[in-house]
Amino acid sequence: MHQLVYITVTLLLASCARGQRPIKTTLTASNGGQWGDWGEKEMCPTDFYAVGFSLKVERPIGDGDDTALNAIRLYCVNKCSSYPYTDYAVVVSDMGPWGEWTQPKWCKSGKLMSFQLLVEPPQGRGDDTAANDIMFQCSGGEELAGGGTIWGNWGGWSRCTGTGICGIQTKVEKPQGSGDDTALNDVRFFCCD
Repeated sequence: MHQLVYITVTLLLASCARGQRPIKTTLTASNGGQWGDWGEKEMCPTDFYAVGFSLKVERPIGDGDDTALNAIRLYCVNKCSSYPYTDYAVVVSDMGPWGEWTQPKWCKSGKLMSFQLLVEPPQGRGDDTAANDIMFQCSGGEELAGGGTIWGNWGGWSRCTGTGICGIQTKVEKPQGSGDDTALNDVRFFCCD
């Protein structure tokens, strides 16, 4: 009997994490990259919202194949939590294999509500990197720069119409072998009430 209850709870938690939470709006980048495939939609637990993030970034490597932004992690807290956050859930969609994680950046007031993406357009015969950095705005008005790399142009702001950002889905190009790697190309965020 106890084992059955445990399995049921585990399956319910897994379904919450895989996108079963009701979504009010989807935020998209106006300048997302063209390569790769969309990963799984990953959601904060019910009644949790994103208040922080960190990036997996490959720093410029000189003559080699740069990939820049490889992944984005969201840090989700219960809607009643306040800064500094000590109890949180972490969600991440697909990611590239290169780079190191940055330290988390946190909203000191409110939740993540808006974002814009820094994307390098296709370089032709040059080294493509696609997504390079991200910036968020908190519901309290604070802007949080990601600290990625510098190539490309910023797209427009995409703004949440719900209570806050509650999930993520990334578009990532798999390793190309001897070809030109770009890793993370695009991202969608989901807003919940």
